[in-house]
Amino acid sequence: MPVIRSLSLPDEAATAALAAALAPWLRRGDILLLDGPLGAGKTSFARALIRAMAGGMVEVPSPSFNLVLTYDMPAGTLWHFDLYRVADPRELDELGMDEAFAEGISLIEWPDRLGDTLPAHALTLRLAADPGNPTARRAELIGDETWAQRLSSLTVPSHA
Repeated sequence: MPVIRSLSLPDEAATAALAAALAPWLRRGDILLLDGPLGAGKTSFARALIRAMAGGMVEVPSPSFNLVLTYDMPAGTLWHFDLYRVADPRELDELGMDEAFAEGISLIEWPDRLGDTLPAHALTLRLAADPGNPTARRAELIGDETWAQRLSSLTVPSHA
């Protein structure tokens, strides 16, 4: 799928600003895949996105041990999946992904663990560390033409 937008995120505040800018665009049935290596900022982005969608401060623990946490949002239930500890896609059957994909907003860290069940209509945020700056990240929004059209007027803060 094509890259919709490439961004330079100089610090965690810029990552949070991107999350806040993207939050209003998400609605029921959307799937956002957070892709990138360990330490790329996936969980920081997820926390900022959930807080932005909730309209303020909300406790956002990492779902690493539970694998999934849900949040009631004005736009619908947000399902936050962290698949880091999933070794086999068959383990996903018990997580309620079908319900999340159909009725909620799904935020998935470590989407490569989905194997063949990777949703084709998802939006991917690929994050990578900047080798020259330990606090900076490179970000790419990747999606199909539907996502490109939906996000065509996405305003991202100038420092992001």
